[in-house]
Amino acid sequence: MAEKLLQYDVIERLGEGAKSFIYAVQDPTTGRKYALKHVTRVEPKDIRFIEQMETEYEVSKNFTHPNLRRTFELKINKTLLMKVTEAFLLMELVDGKPLEVRPPATLLEAIDTFINAAKGLKAMHAMGYIHCDIKPNNILRNPKGEVKVIDFGQSAKIGTVKERIQGTPDYIAPEQVMRKPVEIQTDIYNLGATLYWAVVGKPSPTLYTVKKGENSFLMDTMLETPQQLKPETPTALSNLIMEMIATRKERRPANMDEVETRLELAKHVLSKQSSATPPALAADSKADLTDIDIAE
Repeated sequence: MAEKLLQYDVIERLGEGAKSFIYAVQDPTTGRKYALKHVTRVEPKDIRFIEQMETEYEVSKNFTHPNLRRTFELKINKTLLMKVTEAFLLMELVDGKPLEVRPPATLLEAIDTFINAAKGLKAMHAMGYIHCDIKPNNILRNPKGEVKVIDFGQSAKIGTVKERIQGTPDYIAPEQVMRKPVEIQTDIYNLGATLYWAVVGKPSPTLYTVKKGENSFLMDTMLETPQQLKPETPTALSNLIMEMIATRKERRPANMDEVETRLELAKHVLSKQSSATPPALAADSKADLTDIDIAE
């Protein structure tokens, strides 16, 4: 592992993704610590990963909300012939692990986590952007219950029609599969599918994973509700999740305000239940969290 990247001292490697590595680094001048994402372009097609870093920087450089990870600087290196060779993205260093690694242990923890994620997404929507790739790996949580939404490389302005299918198979919304405009309800679907996974312990089928085309009625009716799979799930929470992952956008909640309010209601109902010990959850670590980016 390199001892230095750009002007920063490398503390440790935090993780890796497609063509990228993320490091904890420290500025030797100020002592401040950051996360630094590094992408190297090995093949011509790898340019899309650098383009995603550019998108992430443009979207998140102005974030101030406590539930959204901020970015501070983007540096792109080029050859003398102006060929892009690598890129670095300096980001807020977050104390937390992805839900895939540290899933909520109880229903109350799950609800609290998703209330905070909804707050972050609501702030993002107010700025005119959709995340487009909410999934367990893109929500960080620490032992104190603090939550950060991360990874804005697939984000887009509200109403964007993407040129290719982008998302994660187990959490992708139908309109993403059909390359229709992404809206606030797209993030509501992605968040609802992630909440389904957190509560039930496995992902729900999506239009991408079941290959059922545009048959929305079949898609909705083939799903088992969280309450059917986990009877201890409050009706208010189970109903909300099923509305969030409805195939038709107009059947989903109107905005993140509604999602947050109904999650608060479910939390209130659960808190009033007579059981002293909140029911435990067990998320399935085999969920498919791999991004798809398909040119058609």
